[in-house]
Amino acid sequence: MSNIIHILFLKDNEVIALFGIAVFFFAVVAFREAIKNDRLQKQGKWPPEGQSGKDKVLTWPFLVRKEFLVAIFVTAGLLVWGVLRNAPLEEFADPNITPNPSKAPWYFLGLQEMLVYFDPWIAGVLFPLLIIVGLMAIPYIDINPKGSGYYTIRERKFAVSVFSFGFLFLWVILIVVGVFFRGTGWLWYWPWQEWVPHTIVAETNYDFTQFLGIDSRSVSGSITGGSVVTLYYLLGMVIPYVVMKARNSKNLQKLGLIRYITVSFLFWSMIGLPIKMFLRLIFHMKYIWVTPWFNI
Repeated sequence: MSNIIHILFLKDNEVIALFGIAVFFFAVVAFREAIKNDRLQKQGKWPPEGQSGKDKVLTWPFLVRKEFLVAIFVTAGLLVWGVLRNAPLEEFADPNITPNPSKAPWYFLGLQEMLVYFDPWIAGVLFPLLIIVGLMAIPYIDINPKGSGYYTIRERKFAVSVFSFGFLFLWVILIVVGVFFRGTGWLWYWPWQEWVPHTIVAETNYDFTQFLGIDSRSVSGSITGGSVVTLYYLLGMVIPYVVMKARNSKNLQKLGLIRYITVSFLFWSMIGLPIKMFLRLIFHMKYIWVTPWFNI
């Protein structure tokens, strides 16, 4: 346990500890408020007494004033912290003495952890691009007018579930794994295991087509892998569409075909990350689709 205790009290990890506490605190507050509002709606006591749907509070000056004060307090706190605590700087880089493991800053450790499961262009370029594009697309694809100005889960089940899974589970967990569970050689170490600097682990990974007896580098292997990836997206998009169409879903009618395709593509791309992690950790599956230009 000495390693995990040492990691917990490193100066570099103070920010991560505060980040974890802040995320947990605000997530609990948000879900608590949402559950309370949903309970009031179910009991027919919504909106609460003294609040009607016509009551409005202007952003300026009420909200902006509070945000400005919070920004001042946070800036002052960071200034005091920076004066009292020395920056955890290391010595000058020495090519003869390299750190093991060499870890990125904590806010990039999620991307570094994804490099274990994906090609660099996917983990470092495609996924971050999809995250940015997805966030930019939210105002155009979110057609649900409810939940504006108050917390709710019942009225925004899909949005709350996707955000909670994508951020709280995937992104935060990847950072925690990169900080506390990746040791020398970027090997997986449990908290009770001691890090061994010179440990060499021979791990044999297989491509998906190799399980079928097909050479992943051949033309047939590339076609097979591409077919699996294409089928994954097609089934993920078509099956829910058919079900919602059969039920004459109002949400599908409001979304329209373009919005539905966009939401489905982003959703199944996000789900592909834990699927690929599971296949790699359990079945040692490296790639599903292998081509001369890229690997997935």
